[in-house]
Amino acid sequence: MRAVGLHADVVVASSRAYATSCALVRGDGGEAFCIDSPVYPDELEVLPVMAGQAGFRVAGLLATHADWDHLLGRYAFPDAPLGAAETSAARLTAEPGVAQRELRDFDEEHYVRRPSPLSLGGRGSIQALPVSGHVEVGGRELELHPADGHTADGMAIWVPWAGVLVAGDYLSPVEIPALSPGGSARAYLATLARLEPLVEQAEHVVPGHGGPIDGTRALAILREDRAYLEALAEQGAKAPLPLARRGSAQRKLHEANAAVVAAAG
Repeated sequence: MRAVGLHADVVVASSRAYATSCALVRGDGGEAFCIDSPVYPDELEVLPVMAGQAGFRVAGLLATHADWDHLLGRYAFPDAPLGAAETSAARLTAEPGVAQRELRDFDEEHYVRRPSPLSLGGRGSIQALPVSGHVEVGGRELELHPADGHTADGMAIWVPWAGVLVAGDYLSPVEIPALSPGGSARAYLATLARLEPLVEQAEHVVPGHGGPIDGTRALAILREDRAYLEALAEQGAKAPLPLARRGSAQRKLHEANAAVVAAAG
């Protein structure tokens, strides 16, 4: 796991699995949130140590959306409450056990052993957060912005005093826009439009996969993603992929996107 400081109050760790991003954001007095999560058990074990050494006292977890690889913070901070957008909380309620099964499938495929099954209920169960809205950390406010399209749920988190946007599964330098079940190209484009003014202000953007990038690069990726999605809606499978994201894995993802668009009519 690689960690980098973007600001005195923002540290980002990137997992070895899918380059999944986890952001630690600190307010006044050392109180902090852990946003999303790394994936492997050893990464989750070291996360509290890393946070403590940096002076981040993690008091809560936030998930940008309800995909399993963003929900593993409980392994690192088992007593911390988990906050998510109302849409994500509703998705987790409507899909009981899905995240746990998908994690189990990943672990079986990659021969990963965990100390216990993933628990999302019990003490400090999921808190549904109104989005658009705000949440306080150490006397400072994070802005919550709707971010659906990749999935049917989600939020992006703006850290105004640090100029950092935690974008969830958007603006990735390594992955083209992915339309998962419940997602749509139209909603994805709407999210890009909502995020654009924040990206224009941002010093750094933390995408869900690929590690943090500066605001200038994120804005270029946003424009590439918009062009790709507009072409996908018009041309389907014939739409060209962004130039730097044309590997075999991205071509397979593009084929799945084209099928989603075709099914939506």
